[in-house]
Amino acid sequence: MKLKTSYVCQQCGFESPSWYGKCPNCSEWNSLVETVKEVGGGKGQTALRQGSVGQAKPQKLSEVRHIEKNRLKSGFAEFDRVMGGGIVPGSVTLLAGDPGIGKSTLLLHVIAKTGGLYVSGEESAEQIKLRAKRLGIDGANISVLSETNVEAICQALSLNSESGIANTEKNQNSQFSIHDSALVVIDSIQTLSSSDLDGMAGSVGQIRHCAEILVGVAKSKGISIIIIGHVTREGTIAGPKVLEHMVDTVLYLEGERFANARILRTYKNRFGAIEEVGIFEMDEKGLKEIANPSALFLQDRVKNVPGSIVTVIMEGTRPMLVEIQALAVPSQLAMPRRVANGIDYNRLQLLVAILQKRLSIPLGSFDVFVNVSGGMKIEEPAADLAVALAILSSFKNKPLDPKTAVFGEVGLLGEVRSIGSDERRTKEARRLGFTTICSPKTVHNLKQASQLIG
Repeated sequence: MKLKTSYVCQQCGFESPSWYGKCPNCSEWNSLVETVKEVGGGKGQTALRQGSVGQAKPQKLSEVRHIEKNRLKSGFAEFDRVMGGGIVPGSVTLLAGDPGIGKSTLLLHVIAKTGGLYVSGEESAEQIKLRAKRLGIDGANISVLSETNVEAICQALSLNSESGIANTEKNQNSQFSIHDSALVVIDSIQTLSSSDLDGMAGSVGQIRHCAEILVGVAKSKGISIIIIGHVTREGTIAGPKVLEHMVDTVLYLEGERFANARILRTYKNRFGAIEEVGIFEMDEKGLKEIANPSALFLQDRVKNVPGSIVTVIMEGTRPMLVEIQALAVPSQLAMPRRVANGIDYNRLQLLVAILQKRLSIPLGSFDVFVNVSGGMKIEEPAADLAVALAILSSFKNKPLDPKTAVFGEVGLLGEVRSIGSDERRTKEARRLGFTTICSPKTVHNLKQASQLIG
């Protein structure tokens, strides 16, 4: 017997036995999500739940037994930094990113160091072998399984799917046992399906149900699982947002697809800080970690050109130098264009308005383009001053001293505000040879900072 499901609106709670594109109750589009209503006799999560009712008993926290386990080291210092020191046994990690950004490549490198099982629903074993060969990975300690059924994956992990009790002997139908593994990679959650549900693979119900089964296996057996998740056009994980709440760690691999730099960020981590980031570079041999990311982002910088300024941003606890490029040209349109690449578009609009009001710069008839080189995306306001001065430099056609680094938040009144970690930013800039530091400690307003350009 399969699980009985219904479709519940995530906005108003309306329930229907069938799916609607538009909720009949609140008129919200694409809000009905397949939800398990009643447990039948399925072989997946249903079986894992059997025998659990009435057996759980409360206990004092001081009496809880805890055995400290060593974290798995990936061989990538940058990856381990983001994970909080390594992969915790029994944890479930979700790795998301745009298609082609390098998620599978990164985890193939990681599992080559730790050993384990690589489960792929998108590629055959031969295709994975070809990719590993291109990356220089022999794969002696990697087992490969091309499977999309989550119950079959549990069976391959030597799990008795009928009772949910771990099998201590190696499964006769599989050449892989969890005792041979340090890590399990699922590529990807959108390709998995469960025989308990009728929905197709990639549907909201299937994604959530398969994730529940995998989380249950990881917690009951102490297996470390990393799940690859696709990203929608809006930049969110495809499928239910609740998937982020089910796992222990959520990682995002970012960067421009056709640029070399890759940034690994953590948005959730139950076993470490969420401020750290990992910097990688993509080449023909796959991903390699970058010990000095500032040098990577500044390696192609052209000096003594109007509109180019270096700023210092904080990624986690690490200061990094990146180049801000701006171009201001007379517009032929009734409404001049504002194009922001790597910074928030609304922030660019705000800075243009501040330049017009506080410095009387006539940008109302100019197209303004701003780009952060290297595919970097800046979210903190520390780059405000650099963006404003880059636009001013391009407008006046006067370059800034190439040995100058700029950082600081610009307020609506034209003042330059402190953004924290000033000393660490200044120290990193001077370490890389920048002699002039324009910061909230050296300038107090935008008019004073503009004197650097003349």
